[in-house]
Amino acid sequence: MVKEPVDRPLAPGPALMRPFALRSLVLAGVVLFLACSSDSAPSNASADNPDLARWQATAERVTITRDDWGVPHVRAATDADVVFGVMYAQAEDDFTRIEQNYLNAMGRLAEADGESAIYQDLRMKMFIDPDSMRAKYDASADSLKVLMNAFADGLNFYLHSYPDTRPRVITRFEPWMALTFSEGSIGGDIESISLRDLRAFYESRSAANSASAPSTAVWKLAVLEPLPTPRAVEPGGSNGFAIAPSRSASGHALLLINPHTSFFFRAEAQMTSDEGLNAYGAMTWGQFFIYQGFNERTGWMHTSTGADAMDEYAETVSETPSGITYKFGAEDRVMTARQITVPFRGDSGLSSRTFTVYRTHHGPIVREADGKWIAIKLMEEPVKALTQSYWRTKQRDFAGFKQTMELYTNSSNNTVFADANGSIAYFHANFIPKRDASFDWERPVDGSNPATEWQGIHTVAESPLIKDPANGWLQNTNNWPYSVIGTGSPKPTDYPKYMDYFGENPRGVHAVRVLRNRTNMTLDSLIAAAYDNELTAFETLLPGLFRDYDALPAASPLKAKLAGQVAALRAWDRRYSLTSTETSLAVYFGENLWRTVSAEAARARVSTYVFMEQRATPTQRLEALSAASDTLAAHFGTWQTAWGEINRFQRITGDIVQPFTDVGPSVAVPFASSRWGSLAAFGAATFNGTKRLYGTRGNSFVAVVEFGPRVRAKAIVAGGQSGDPSSPHFIDQAERYARGEFRDVYFYPDELAARTERTYKPGQK
Repeated sequence: MVKEPVDRPLAPGPALMRPFALRSLVLAGVVLFLACSSDSAPSNASADNPDLARWQATAERVTITRDDWGVPHVRAATDADVVFGVMYAQAEDDFTRIEQNYLNAMGRLAEADGESAIYQDLRMKMFIDPDSMRAKYDASADSLKVLMNAFADGLNFYLHSYPDTRPRVITRFEPWMALTFSEGSIGGDIESISLRDLRAFYESRSAANSASAPSTAVWKLAVLEPLPTPRAVEPGGSNGFAIAPSRSASGHALLLINPHTSFFFRAEAQMTSDEGLNAYGAMTWGQFFIYQGFNERTGWMHTSTGADAMDEYAETVSETPSGITYKFGAEDRVMTARQITVPFRGDSGLSSRTFTVYRTHHGPIVREADGKWIAIKLMEEPVKALTQSYWRTKQRDFAGFKQTMELYTNSSNNTVFADANGSIAYFHANFIPKRDASFDWERPVDGSNPATEWQGIHTVAESPLIKDPANGWLQNTNNWPYSVIGTGSPKPTDYPKYMDYFGENPRGVHAVRVLRNRTNMTLDSLIAAAYDNELTAFETLLPGLFRDYDALPAASPLKAKLAGQVAALRAWDRRYSLTSTETSLAVYFGENLWRTVSAEAARARVSTYVFMEQRATPTQRLEALSAASDTLAAHFGTWQTAWGEINRFQRITGDIVQPFTDVGPSVAVPFASSRWGSLAAFGAATFNGTKRLYGTRGNSFVAVVEFGPRVRAKAIVAGGQSGDPSSPHFIDQAERYARGEFRDVYFYPDELAARTERTYKPGQK
């Protein structure tokens, strides 16, 4: 049976009702709100707000306690009231990022940023339709509706309470909006769709429709100005380690939670109710659940997966008097066409562009290739995704957590798990369609061939799953699942190729190396493992450089120029530090070589690491080192420049995009890009003409947890909890962050009591 997207997701059954106690309905009600445009008067300006009494009554039932790091600990009798409070607290800390995430999720960025964001919005609107989301909200279980209502109420009460906050676009939140941003990752699978290709296709169709349309299926692409080449970015993903009782000093399971995201992307919070909710960890701005974290019994860490969760279908298209058709088996099916209007802000106010967007039963058309229209198919289950995201925060053991995984809507992640019973586990991905393995699913498949249809979803048991391994540890660094426990890991030959396209990475090699011989682990030694300073990628990259250098003729100018650099790298222990000049040279060499060969590696469908090691030419390697030396000398006076002088953390403003500057204050950071095997990731680059490198992503929220009769945890975040530069918690963790010096988490009331900065109700100033 082919699994197709469901227009009306099934409401949770009895098993799924447990996390959302129905008595919450009495307290919050079910209310749909009307959307307001960015040009409307703010809803909080009305003295006759009909919702105000309800908001105030809810606020009286909620207590927010800020600890001495500014982290909100939100408590109430019901889950719904806790959601209200945590959304209010999030907005206090950084409303700008909440709104930005929903502008992105709903395809409304152009209303704030202008015409440049039109195609980004069009891409989202192909999947996120307000009318559809309202219908899904209406069809949701009451137990989920009450949480979505509380989500909107908390944000709207914040806007009422802080009338000086001026949203860029969203002046009132509606409950259904939570469904647009439900799986945890911003944009999720949708953002992997090429904006350049999308623009090329729909610009072409606009041009074709404005002239005489052709009578066949092949339309020429419009001639467009090339889009800017994207900056090389830090590899996405995260690290998760789980340690079994047999390897821990206390005899209890340990968990490392180490997401690698853009900085200031997630907030820290605790959510506690009398309905069994007591979760602590990282929340993505605007979401009402702990995304990566723990409760008193279980902990979960998501890492990006290499499993194939989406596919492209090459559709054979014709234009007929009855409309545009596409082949499927012996049929000529009529393609769906609908109008999508994208508002955008211009010099004189809001304008808009309207596109005719096409869709087959596989999904929307997103590009053209070789005379075929390319449709994309991906998971479209927002209600189930939101249910799963929230429900897992209340699970008490492996069995309960596994039940949440059987909703199969955590499409972009692997999960590392630990619990107070001493179990540790690795779940590989969570939404992996079954396919005919004879097709090449890395490329568009023939949409006219029924054999390319999805054949259901792989169960948890059908994908790589590790529980309580004999070695006593497991790891994932968004690498493949075939080294999750080192020796004894699942075998790639036992699974279809589409189960993982990432392969191994230098962090995976590093993680296995630091975990395999460690025993009697504590929270502190787990932190030490997570910050081990070896850069494993250079173990395989440098020998080729040395061979190429040794083969140079004595008369070669590079022989003399690079003698000192090669000697330094030969003697280097491949470990970063603030004072290491070799780290600077190696990173600049590696980045140069990566930029030189990455496009060629992609064309050859070979890992860039493998290409650099095995296929890069002597000229490419030696010129990469020469260019690295020249850049360091030009920017810092010598190629022998300490890494800490170059690699910096800077947070000057609350802007989403920081205005980095070499003349502003910054903090030296020893750890490096995860591209080179650094477990503690710090993705940095130059900006606005700077000479120093400034970090923008990598280690963000990081925590270690020990389970037992009483949970113990430590954590650190990049910068601080607040996005307000005037807050004492804007940058109060920066120095600790750079040192990898974690602070204690105050999980229990007695711990929090001695570290309380402020206790208040939402609405109190």
